[in-house]
Amino acid sequence: KKLPRKTHKGLRKVACIGAWHPSRVQFTVARAGQKGYHHRTEINKKNYRIGLGCRMKDGKIIKNNASTEYDLTVKTITPMGGFPHYGEVNNDFIMIKGCCVGPKKRVITLRKSLLVHTKRAALESINLKFIDTSSKFGHGRFQTVADKAAFMGPLKKDRIREEENATAAVK
Repeated sequence: KKLPRKTHKGLRKVACIGAWHPSRVQFTVARAGQKGYHHRTEINKKNYRIGLGCRMKDGKIIKNNASTEYDLTVKTITPMGGFPHYGEVNNDFIMIKGCCVGPKKRVITLRKSLLVHTKRAALESINLKFIDTSSKFGHGRFQTVADKAAFMGPLKKDRIREEENATAAVK
């Protein structure tokens, strides 16, 4: 229902949003905003890679799922320090072109396209040359922990750890 014409600051609002006390707006009061989760459908997402997560082979853990034909470095798909607001990727994954709307941890459903794609961009073969695994938090420079250790050299914390191990071995 619309409020009377003489109403100050809008007619299509809730007239009373609650009592004096408790001095806050209750959750039961109608307010402007979204109600519920809206379904979003996106089309024409290009799959760059379907990768395997961490797996065991001959008793060893294999984490080499970010190598390409051009970049043979042994590294995982997880960037250094993990993905912001997500963490480490341990399971199978799919890499798509562009973005996917919503929170990082939202479950999404993918299906094969029903249309027959005829455009050149859709039919071209995908050949990844390099997957960037530098830190996504700040200005990441190093692709792997080994790269960083080789560049930085021995650090003070490493020397202290060695000294503690040496004193523990003597005792």
